[in-house]
Parts: sequence; C-alpha cells; structure tokens
Amino acid sequence: MTATLQFGIDRLLADPALRQPLAGRRVALLAHPASVTADLTHSLDALTALPDLKLTAAFGPQHGLRGDKQDNMVESPDFVDPQLGIPVFSLYGEVRRPTDAMMDSFDVLLVDLQDLGCRIYTFITTLRYVLEAAARHGKSVWVLDRPNPAGRPVEGLTLRAGWESFVGAGAMPMRHGLTLGELGRWFIAALGLNVDYRVVAMHGWQPDAAPGYGWPLGERTWVNPSPNAPNLWMARAYAGTVMLEGTTLSEGRGTTRPLEIFGAPDLDARAVLAEMRSLAPHWLAGCQLREIWFEPTFHKHAGQLCNGLQIHVEDARYDHAAFRPWRLQALAFKAIRRLWPDYPLWRDFAYEYEHERLAIDLINGSPLLREWVDDAAATPAELDILAQADEAAWSAARREFLLY
Repeated sequence: MTATLQFGIDRLLADPALRQPLAGRRVALLAHPASVTADLTHSLDALTALPDLKLTAAFGPQHGLRGDKQDNMVESPDFVDPQLGIPVFSLYGEVRRPTDAMMDSFDVLLVDLQDLGCRIYTFITTLRYVLEAAARHGKSVWVLDRPNPAGRPVEGLTLRAGWESFVGAGAMPMRHGLTLGELGRWFIAALGLNVDYRVVAMHGWQPDAAPGYGWPLGERTWVNPSPNAPNLWMARAYAGTVMLEGTTLSEGRGTTRPLEIFGAPDLDARAVLAEMRSLAPHWLAGCQLREIWFEPTFHKHAGQLCNGLQIHVEDARYDHAAFRPWRLQALAFKAIRRLWPDYPLWRDFAYEYEHERLAIDLINGSPLLREWVDDAAATPAELDILAQADEAAWSAARREFLLY
C-alpha cells in the first residue's frame, strides 16, 4: 500500500470540485460506525461541518448508524440526531427497504459503508435496496468507496435463482472480490436499473499489495464495521466462518475472536483436524489451524467450555492467493459429518426473518453445500468442480465493473 491512499470520503471532503454537483441539493448519508475519515472523524460529523453541503437526513444499516447492536435480528429504531437535528432512519428496524417518506427527505444519497467482501454481509443488500428505491424515485446515489479488506479472490458457490434474501443480495459467490462502489455498478447492470449513480473512487488502492492484500494495513485504523468484525483477520476468514451461523457450533460470538474460531462442548477438535487433513489437505493451504479451548460469555454454548479450532491468517505463513476460507469451513463440516454421522450440525431457527428455509441454505444461497456435507459418498473433488465453475463465471462477469 502506498501512503497516498485516499478513501472516497476523504477525497470528497478534500476536493470542493467533487462536491460541486451537490450544491443546492438535499443530501443524505447512509453510514455505520466504521464510516470514519482518515483522522477517525465520523463521516456524518465531517460532512456536516462542510459549509457547502446541506445534510437533511441520515440512514443506518444493520447494527446502526453510530451504535453497535451485538447480534443479528436486533433492530435499531428511527430517531432525531440530538446534535444535528436531522432524522436518522433505520434500514434494519421496522423496514429493510427505504419508505417513500424516507426517500422524500433527500435528493442525493451518499453511501459510505465499510464492507467485508462477503455476499452475506447485509450492507451490500442494503445498497441494492437503496439503488432500487432511488431508481423508482428519481434520486441520485453516490458511493464513497472503501477497500474490500478480503481483496480480489473469488470463492464459493453462486447464489441460485429464488434464493435471494437479506443475506443473499444477488447471484454472486460467497467471496465476491469487489468494492462497494463496484458492486453498485454490478447491481445496476444485473437488475436493469435506471438510476443516477456515481462512485467517488479511492486513489491509490492496491488490492494485491502485501501485507494487507486489500486493507491498508499499518496505514489506516481498523474500526469495526459490525460488532463482531474486530480485525482484518476476521475479515479474511469470514467468507467461511459466516457459515457457522447456520450450525450448532459456536462461531466465537461471546469471545474476543469471533468468526476466527469455531467449536462446541462435545467436539473433538483434534480428530476433526486430522480428518480434514486426510480428506483434502490442499483446502487448508495459506493459513495455520490450531486446536483451542474457549468459553463463550454469551450466544451459543454460553458458559460452556468448547473444544475447537482457530484459523490463523495474521503471520508470515498467510498466503493470500492460497487461502480458501469457504472450502476450509466446508471441509470442517464434512469432517464432523464423517466422524459423527448423527451430529446435530444444522441449526433450525428463524434466521434473518426467514422461517421456512434452513439458515445454512440461506447463507449459501442454495441447499448445495449442505447436501454435499450430508452425502456420505460426496467427495471434496465434487464440491470443487461445482465451485470452480461458479468462480470462473463470476470472475469473468465482474471484470467490466472493476474500477481498480
């Protein structure tokens, strides 16, 4: 990474010419706690301080505009900002899509959201919903672009038709390798939207540069975009570990390393790791796995000692091109199923307001992953063939939307 990297928000703040098209127009901001400038000022405060900008509303996605809601399906209310006196609308409360009244509060919506580069992360679904609403209402959307901390690699099965949900914004694989600004371009094309859209692009982003491979490590402070996204290492593992939300295994919520670890009180992690290495050792490349014991303070298995594994991607052994978190986590499920065929792996509960379909299927955008795990005869090579076809197709399809 070069020291000249500028995020979209910093470019907009520094360059009055970039802001000129906003003159005389009512502006709203969609942001979250990680929407900060280079000096860690929240974007809402930084934009409010500009004399040539008229902010009339703000929007918060899942987990809120400034505050942190710890778990999924914990809603945020609408409120009036006490300092600014403008309405702050929640897009994870009574509604997921902006209402007509919300859309009437602005002319241009600035979107400044730090994404994690994973299809299931709901901020990209919120982007889709506001783009659709903007197309209907004749509003403009500007994305103030930020890095994809997971970088450019693509991995996972593509979401199948009919499996769209709040954790499945469109037909992309689990790890999409795009920035939010690029995703907006893809959504508009894929959905056939007619909307005034622009990206305030980053300057100097180098997604293939070590040591961050997407995130400007050592140059920009990491601020949690959601409560359980505490660091870059979680972001790297997330395209795999997010699947744990659809299982009875703890994903480490209630610990200080959420979504980097997994386990359960009745798991034999050493046996799981040995089985993974026996089944598909090449799926474990690029990282280090370590047996651990942990006790969640809340969430699944709270107060119980769990045996599990931690995925280490923070030292010199990390290989960005070789690391495949989705395959690694899928392999862990397969190992558990082979060792204990009757293990109650899949968690049956209402997930993101879906009551009919299993959470693991919603997360993966189809039943294909679960069916592969549960089929005793299915091999890693068979899942590889399915995934490789999807990954190749997405890599080709996304090319025209890349900005960097």
